[in-house]
Amino acid sequence: MSKLNVKSNMSIGHVAQICGLAPSAIRYYEKVGLPPKATRVSRQRRYGPEAIGRLRLLQVVREAGCTIAETRTLVAGFSATTPPATRWRTLAKRKLAEIEAQMTKLRHMQVLLESSFRCQCLSIEDCARIIGAAPRPLHSSTAT
Repeated sequence: MSKLNVKSNMSIGHVAQICGLAPSAIRYYEKVGLPPKATRVSRQRRYGPEAIGRLRLLQVVREAGCTIAETRTLVAGFSATTPPATRWRTLAKRKLAEIEAQMTKLRHMQVLLESSFRCQCLSIEDCARIIGAAPRPLHSSTAT
């Protein structure tokens, strides 16, 4: 870690630079309880080297598409004795199911968009009449 100029008693700006985050993101993460609160010296946040690891962990979880609530569950929503691998697997299983549902919806959207390129209607009213007369597909949802 010495290559990164990591030291104890780092300012929020220094930590933000090392992690590639905006200081406002670190303050937000603190506000929602993701990393432990920073110590304060003369009312300024000060961080030790352990903050870098925790913030990078949060970045990885967020890059995996997890919400703040899911991220909070990963870091604090399990028993303290639950190993990280179990936490990751539990979260990943839920997240992968969610991604698969989104991909199914995206594939359906793609089919609809590609098929509209073959439209031969002369007016939007013709489109509405043809679509209105067609049976509603079973896989189409009633809400978008």
